[in-house]
Amino acid sequence: MVIDAHRHFWHYNTTEFGWIADTPLKRDFLPEDCGGMDACVAVEARQCAEETDWLLSLAAQHSFIKGVVGWLPIVAPDISERIDAVLAANRLQGRSPLVGLRHVVQDEPDDSFILRPDFIRGVRLLLERGLTYDILVFERHLPNTMRFVDALPDDARLVLDHLGKPREFVSWRRLVRELAERENVFCKFSGLVTELAGMWNGDPHRFDELAEPYLETALEAFGPRRLMFGSDWPVVTVHLSYGVWRGVVERFAAKLSEAERNAVMGGNAMAFYKFPLATCNSDSSHNS
Repeated sequence: MVIDAHRHFWHYNTTEFGWIADTPLKRDFLPEDCGGMDACVAVEARQCAEETDWLLSLAAQHSFIKGVVGWLPIVAPDISERIDAVLAANRLQGRSPLVGLRHVVQDEPDDSFILRPDFIRGVRLLLERGLTYDILVFERHLPNTMRFVDALPDDARLVLDHLGKPREFVSWRRLVRELAERENVFCKFSGLVTELAGMWNGDPHRFDELAEPYLETALEAFGPRRLMFGSDWPVVTVHLSYGVWRGVVERFAAKLSEAERNAVMGGNAMAFYKFPLATCNSDSSHNS
């Protein structure tokens, strides 16, 4: 089973989605629009608790949404109570589809936001409740990201979104290798299409060549057991279709053993987010 570890859904409006600049994305993207995939993790796209509740309701309606990485105010003094309330209110077959939280650190005006004591406290509390944390930062934030990771328990389940949004290859490669020395940090093959969009002039046949050094660096740094396939759908569709991007990753992963390929394309997401095996086998033929 292929699990897309990074997929968004939204009801578009100009007020709450001001970050969307590309016209093709200025519309609704809903589970009914999905195609050519087996299962996914739904990830927050606007920082509000209401969206988290909405994504959890989608997971209750669509079994191919295996988990939700939502948003809650991590720095809030009562974050413990907020997490507990959401977990208690959204239980399906004995478990909550809320598997983790994310904060858009990359948009914070303070580059040291990720090191705020109240933020680290909140992340510790969500980890104590069995949740994961998705790290969304730009390349320039990676040094502080390492300090953030070092401030958390060694078994904290953390994943770097979009390969850390590389800006300059040499500096990014050095930083991401250093981050990967923290063995509890995973990495998603997502967002690379957007980050490299200005380099390939829309020719999908060139993208394998351009993407390879970034994918190879991530593979060398994290190894096949800490990498996850993710599409960043629908953002990816501005430049490539979901199927084309998936093909890029699958061709790159062809060098791996069958077990390693299966891990990158789904098994690692299943283990990281702790999906019950039964739920991942229940509807692997979803294509709509």
